[in-house]
Amino acid sequence: MEKKILKKAMLPPELTGVINASASITIPESREHLLKLAMGNKEDMMYEVSYDVPGVGNVVEATVSRCKNGAVINYKDAYMRRRDPDCMVIADNEETDKPRYADLYGQDFEPLRKTTFEWFKDQDLIVMPFMAGGKELGYPSILIAPLNAGFFAAGLADIQGFIPKNEIPEGFKPKSVIYLAPPFRHTHFDSKQIVVHNRLKDLHELFSYNLYPGPSAKKGIYSVLLNAGEYEGWLTAHASTVKVITPYDNVITIMHEGASGGGKSEMLEQIHRETDGRILLATHTVTQEKYFMELSETCDLQPVTDDMALCHPSLQNESKRLVVKDAEEGWFLRINHINQYGIDPHYEKLCIQPKEPLIFLNLEGIPGSTCLIWEHTEDAPGKPCPNPRVIMPRRFIPDIVDEAVEVDVRSFGVRTPPCTKDNPTYGIIGLLHILPPGLAWLWRLVAPRGHNNPSILDSSAMSSEGVGSYWPFATGKRVDQANLLLEQIVNSSSTRYILIPNQHIGAYKVGFMPQWIAREYLARRGSARFRPEHLVESRCPLLGYSLETLKIDGKYLRKSFLQTNHQSYVGNEGYDAGAKILIDFFKAELDTYLSRRLNPLGRKLIECCLNDGTLEDYKEIFPIRL
Repeated sequence: MEKKILKKAMLPPELTGVINASASITIPESREHLLKLAMGNKEDMMYEVSYDVPGVGNVVEATVSRCKNGAVINYKDAYMRRRDPDCMVIADNEETDKPRYADLYGQDFEPLRKTTFEWFKDQDLIVMPFMAGGKELGYPSILIAPLNAGFFAAGLADIQGFIPKNEIPEGFKPKSVIYLAPPFRHTHFDSKQIVVHNRLKDLHELFSYNLYPGPSAKKGIYSVLLNAGEYEGWLTAHASTVKVITPYDNVITIMHEGASGGGKSEMLEQIHRETDGRILLATHTVTQEKYFMELSETCDLQPVTDDMALCHPSLQNESKRLVVKDAEEGWFLRINHINQYGIDPHYEKLCIQPKEPLIFLNLEGIPGSTCLIWEHTEDAPGKPCPNPRVIMPRRFIPDIVDEAVEVDVRSFGVRTPPCTKDNPTYGIIGLLHILPPGLAWLWRLVAPRGHNNPSILDSSAMSSEGVGSYWPFATGKRVDQANLLLEQIVNSSSTRYILIPNQHIGAYKVGFMPQWIAREYLARRGSARFRPEHLVESRCPLLGYSLETLKIDGKYLRKSFLQTNHQSYVGNEGYDAGAKILIDFFKAELDTYLSRRLNPLGRKLIECCLNDGTLEDYKEIFPIRL
C-alpha cells in the first residue's frame, strides 16, 4: 500500500530503486504513529536500537525508554551525545570551503553511496516526506531511515513537521533527502559522526552516518536551507527572536545571534530569580562577593524563533528593518542549565506535564516514570552530560508568534571566560555594547565559539564558529556567505546592533544575566537608539560603544559592569591585555575572507581591522545612526 502511495511522487531513480527493493515501507500517518515507531512499535518499556555491523557484531547505538511524558533517548557512546563540529564532508564537485570526501578518504564517494543504497534495500524502512524550512516557504524533502530508528524520524517530524501518508500531494518532488544509515560510522568512519553532503543538480542528498539528530535532522536541514539561499541570494540566520512587551505595553523585537552556547534559547527565557525573588546579577570569581538587583515587574515574552530564522526575500518590506520567520516547527532545546527543581518553572511545566508526549535526549529516563529534566545522563560517574535536550513543538509553547516579524535590534552573544589582570582573557566585554553596522558584520564573520561550550565537542578555549555563526552548517564558499550577510545588513538600515557577553563580565560570573538585563533595559527604552552623551567609545575599538550609565526601574548598575576596565581586579592593564587577545584573534580570522570575490565595502571594513582602525574609522566606512 505504501509503495503504491509513493508512486504518485516524483522520486529520484536511486530512491525509487531502494523503495521498490526494500523489505517493507512505513509512511507515518500521525504524530501518535511516530511516537509508536519511536518505541519500536511495541509495548516494551525499554527499546534498544541496534545494528549488525560487519566485523564488529551487534552494536547497541541507543536505548529508548517509555516514560509518562515521552520517549527518552540515551546513547551508549558518550561521544554521540554532542554534535561533532567536524562531521560535515562534501562529496560533490561544487564550490566549497569544506573538506571533500575524496581528499579525506582518498577515493570517490560514489562506491559508498551505492553500498549505502544496497544496505537500505535489505531493511524495513521509514519513509517520511516533510517541508524543510516550513510549509509556506520550505522545500519538499524526504527522510529514508531504518524502521528501528523511529525516534529519529519522530524527532525530525517535531523539528521540521512532516506530511502524513494520506496528505502526500500528487507530483511531490524532493529537493533534499536524508539517508540515515548508522552502521557505516563503524565500518567506514572510525565510529565518528560523519554526515556526507552530495549536492546534485536538483537534489541535495544528505547521508547521515550516525543516529544523533544534531548534525542531520537539525543542522543538516539548516545546511539545505543555507545551500538554497546561497544560490538564490538570501540567508537563514542562526538566531532566536522574541517580541518583548513591557509592563506599559511598549513592544520591541530582538533577534539574538551567536555561536553554539551563545544564549539564543536563553534569550527566550524569563530572568532566573532566587527563592526570595531577588535577581543574582553577578558573583565575583575571586572574592565571591554577590551582587543582587531587584526588578519588581519583568516584560512579557512572545517567542518567534529559537535557532533558525528565515530571512527570505519574500518577507522583506519597505521598513528598512530585517524581517524574519521561524524555519522550524519545533525547537531542539538544550536544558543543561536546569540542574534542580525550580530553576526554570516555564520549561519544567512544559516538559513534565506536556500536552502530548515529547522526545528527550541525554536524560535519565526510568521506564514508566516521569522524566525529570534536571536529571541529566552522566557521561562518567559524577560528570553529567552537558548537552541534555528536549524537542519542543512550537505549538506547545504559550504566546508563540507564527507570523513574520520586523527586527528592531540584532544582538550577538559571546561566551566569555573570567578576566583579571593576573589572568587576562577576552572576557573584557561589558554588559551591553552598541555596535556600528560595519563592526556588527565583523563580529558575525568571526563569531567566537567562546568559553566552555556545552553543545559541541571542542577542546579549544577560543575558536571561530565562522561567518554568521552558521558556517559549520554551510556547504559552499565562506566569502559568498559573508557577502550575503553584508548585503543584508546594508539593506536593513533601521535595525540596530548590540553585543552582549554571557558567563563572565571581567572578574564576575554572570551566566546569561547580561542578555536578560539588556533585554529589559532596551524594551523599557523602546529602541537601541542613543544620544551621544549616553555612550562612550569603548577602550577596545572592536567593542564599539559602551554605556556610560544603565538605569532600570530607577536603579543604576555599577559602571564596572558596563566598562570592565573600571573593575579593580581588571584595570586598564588587564583590559588592554585582553583586548590584544581579542584583536589578534579577529585579525587571524578575518584575513581568510580577503579574496577577489569579497564585497568592496567588506574589504574596507576588514582592512580597517587589520590596520588597527579606530571606531571613527569604522563609522566613516559604514555610517551609523545612533
